[in-house]
Amino acid sequence: MQSFNHLITTRPHEVRQVLISDLHLSPEEPALVQAFLALLDDCLALPTLKRLFILGDWFDVWIGDDAYLTLSEDARQNHWLTPLIVKLKKLRVAGCEILVMHGNRDFLLGQPFCSLFGGELIYEPYYLTVGQQNYRLEHGDALCTDDKKYQFFRKMMRNRLTQWYLLNKSLTKRLAIADKLRQKSQQNNANKAAYIMDVNEDAVIQAIADSDALLHGHTHRPAIHQATTDKKRYVLGDWRVLDKDSRQPKVSAVIGAVTSDGDTGDNAAEFELIEFKMTV
Repeated sequence: MQSFNHLITTRPHEVRQVLISDLHLSPEEPALVQAFLALLDDCLALPTLKRLFILGDWFDVWIGDDAYLTLSEDARQNHWLTPLIVKLKKLRVAGCEILVMHGNRDFLLGQPFCSLFGGELIYEPYYLTVGQQNYRLEHGDALCTDDKKYQFFRKMMRNRLTQWYLLNKSLTKRLAIADKLRQKSQQNNANKAAYIMDVNEDAVIQAIADSDALLHGHTHRPAIHQATTDKKRYVLGDWRVLDKDSRQPKVSAVIGAVTSDGDTGDNAAEFELIEFKMTV
């Protein structure tokens, strides 16, 4: 796997699509926010970039679009999300589609927020053609079927009635519920075996049956796996702060890139995993 400090160093004229997941952005982790802004600067510098995919857990917690949309203009000016929206809007105006998928942390994210920067909310599974192959994209939590308790929780939280119930509570109550769920999740995960929180092999085989390759995040275990004899499973990485206590922390993330030589066109496009590093 190649590693770059900037995306623009990896054959910039050949990068057509960029895929990321599990950023877990929040005001409590400013280094991750700055790294995302740096990635967007790189995307703006890529001359032939057509799409940016954010495959879930863009935010560490999302309690509803109204948490931002109901802010006054003055409050938005100083909000940590505003610089992200401004830069994403520039990217969209430059001709790059921005496609956002739900994760297990931000399943209440809606199209109204994405519309602020011209983005589109997409749903899993999403199918992407790369060269002559058909890739199945998803966040990845639905593949962790050994975790029965989480799958029940996921089904409940993805129910429209449950989401309607949550979104009709006050922002203060929603924030309290989110904090409680996060604490409970951390406690539960601390007592789970590692394999339970990883994907189930049978679930992977079933998911990849109608595709040539599978791409997901969620597990925070970036790698390339041989799912079947002729099909691969690609895992995007979470965004991690390295040297957190130093004066210049670094952020590392394993992301995906679809590249295509201009002479051969999109029919010869290839997918690869790249480690993206940025010094804050």
